[in-house]
Amino acid sequence: MNGLRPIVEFMTWNFAILAFDQIVNNAAKTLSQSGGQFNCPVVFRGPSGSAGQLAQQHSQTFESWMANCPGLKVISIVDPADAKGLLKSAIRDEDPICFMESESLYGLKGEVPEGDYTTPIGVAAIRKEGSDVTIVSFNKMMEVCKKAGEELEKEGISAEIIDLRTIRPLDIDTIVNSVKKTNRLIVVDECWPFAGVSSEITYRVQKYAFDYLDAPVTRLNAADTSLPYAPTLVDEYLPNVTKIVKAVKEVMYVGA
Repeated sequence: MNGLRPIVEFMTWNFAILAFDQIVNNAAKTLSQSGGQFNCPVVFRGPSGSAGQLAQQHSQTFESWMANCPGLKVISIVDPADAKGLLKSAIRDEDPICFMESESLYGLKGEVPEGDYTTPIGVAAIRKEGSDVTIVSFNKMMEVCKKAGEELEKEGISAEIIDLRTIRPLDIDTIVNSVKKTNRLIVVDECWPFAGVSSEITYRVQKYAFDYLDAPVTRLNAADTSLPYAPTLVDEYLPNVTKIVKAVKEVMYVGA
């Protein structure tokens, strides 16, 4: 692409549906169709997931959609320092990247290092170390998981909380190593449950860490329906602290 590294910014990934031909049929396949001669270093950036009362056509979650397509890398972040470090990595990467943020947490504040730095693509972050259960999530659900971790701590349950940051490539090693320590796994995923990110993680953990599991892997997803408009239904639709704490207690006391 003659040195050009374009950044395509969507108001929301819901509007990117109109550009799926360019993203999925063109950008994702340029390297393969050129026999490895031409890279396609482009970043498609915008918010994914629900953002309050925006109703069905403006509240969809796209991580699993895009990660299903070979040739695309998918990053999904909420941490301010990652927003800078991973965006720089995405721009400098030679592959097309879907960069997903959270519209409802654009006002989230955090420490951001000064100067030029990058955060590696494909490496998860352990936000909180723990010994009793592993909780894995990404994007704005990480903030919910952190609050759930605080509530669990009050009840003597130590949760290790992992922020995926990158959906594809997936850092399965960090998850597996954590499960080998805690023996239990909860995956919190705003994607719809069928064929979502949580499904892929569940499969890989049972493949690589089955003998270490003391309870079945539990998934917490958004409801398997389009997001309603009413605020009471928005709350019911999404994973929340109460649901996470309940799920953790269930896997903690399996067979007890």
